[in-house]
Amino acid sequence: MDDDQAPDPRRWRALAVTQAAGFMSLLDVSIVNVALPSIQADLGASPSAVQWVVSGYALTFGLSLVAGGRLGDALGRRRMFLIALTGFVLTSALAGAAPSLGWLVAARLLQGFTGGLLTPQNSGLIQDLFHGAERGRAFGIFGATVGISTAVGPIAGGVILALFGDPGGWRWVFYVNLPIGVVALVLAARLLPKVRGRHRPDIDVVGAGLLGLAVLALLFPLVEADEFASLWWLFPVAFVVGYGFVRWEHRVVRRDRAPLMDTRLFTETPGYVSGLGLGLAYFCGFTGIWLVFALYFQTGLGFTPLQSGLAVTPFALGSAVSSAVAGRLVERFGRLLSVVGLCLVAAGLGAVALITLVVGGSAVVWWMIVPMLVAGVGGGAVISPNTTLTLAEVPNRMAGVAGGLLQTGQRIGTAVGTAVLSTVFHVVLGATGSFAHAAATALGCAVAFIALALVVAVLDRRRADRRTAVGV
Repeated sequence: MDDDQAPDPRRWRALAVTQAAGFMSLLDVSIVNVALPSIQADLGASPSAVQWVVSGYALTFGLSLVAGGRLGDALGRRRMFLIALTGFVLTSALAGAAPSLGWLVAARLLQGFTGGLLTPQNSGLIQDLFHGAERGRAFGIFGATVGISTAVGPIAGGVILALFGDPGGWRWVFYVNLPIGVVALVLAARLLPKVRGRHRPDIDVVGAGLLGLAVLALLFPLVEADEFASLWWLFPVAFVVGYGFVRWEHRVVRRDRAPLMDTRLFTETPGYVSGLGLGLAYFCGFTGIWLVFALYFQTGLGFTPLQSGLAVTPFALGSAVSSAVAGRLVERFGRLLSVVGLCLVAAGLGAVALITLVVGGSAVVWWMIVPMLVAGVGGGAVISPNTTLTLAEVPNRMAGVAGGLLQTGQRIGTAVGTAVLSTVFHVVLGATGSFAHAAATALGCAVAFIALALVVAVLDRRRADRRTAVGV
């Protein structure tokens, strides 16, 4: 839809439907963490093998995001949204019915792939349906969806496991997607606008192959943390292939063909690179903490999955409230919201790390309430504003790819953070035998990632201030 056309009267209802579906796919990134001990016990899997249930999803999610955005741009976002959502519902059913760990991992790989195709349609539809100040508010809702879905995952997983019990209660972590997905499919078919793709589906197959190989080479050694010493050589491979991918995309743009990733995003869209880097670094620290908490509470302190989920409720509540507020304030305060939010997250998680060392037993949960709330308030002020600031100035013709690439950075961060924090936790636990020391050290690593995101945010705010000063 062009900027001079009348807005679609159903746009806010359409946004609600797409965000519900997006919430469901993003929730599956963190909801499974709390169920891992139950899955491991029921299917008789080793800790390293069951890790693929989480990391495998993040891996294929990240691999398909940019391609999903490109397909949405080319074929039409409504069509791709319906196709991807259908696939997500079907693969959720396959995961829930898994008779073995191999089946479950395969289903999760397919589920992550369909989730990666689904997510960039959300940001692309916002570009199509909303304009001016409304677009900023819509992106604020989208960013809040991303943040809240990840934060409430452990709580939702704990509630589901408490309702359906062991040993098979973990299956309902996946089955719950079926009724939600079917309702979203029916409503999306009615409410999403029937807009044709902007151009013929000239898919950059070479670019897709290079990007997929680069992401796979980067993430595979991190997912297979136990084999890291023998797989380190994949990192230079990832760098070389990634460089080749960028060079290829430059060539595609120069030839005036449709690229998988339009490199003009990095030169023509102010703040896009900073927003991408901030999101990657923040998700390295943010998403890995949920697995650390699940291991610490359930294995170390003997909590049930529900108790483990409830222990992180203050973070989810703080994130929910501040995400909604930050979405309204981002136009006024800009990158300053990200700076303040990251400071709060780092301070809150740093305090939690100290508390785990000083306070023993289950009493640690009560001491964690305030710092977890502070961290949650900060987290809600990071993701929503960063999404808005990173995507608000992206041209419509690149909306799907831009949203997909932003999410790719976040999914890479998710896989990296989960692998690194989990590895640190188990290494320290093996060396000290102390769950408290293991959790505190892993949380310290999370704070380091968040501090890196803070550096990016401060530099981007200075860049924005300079642009304002010269009137650009």
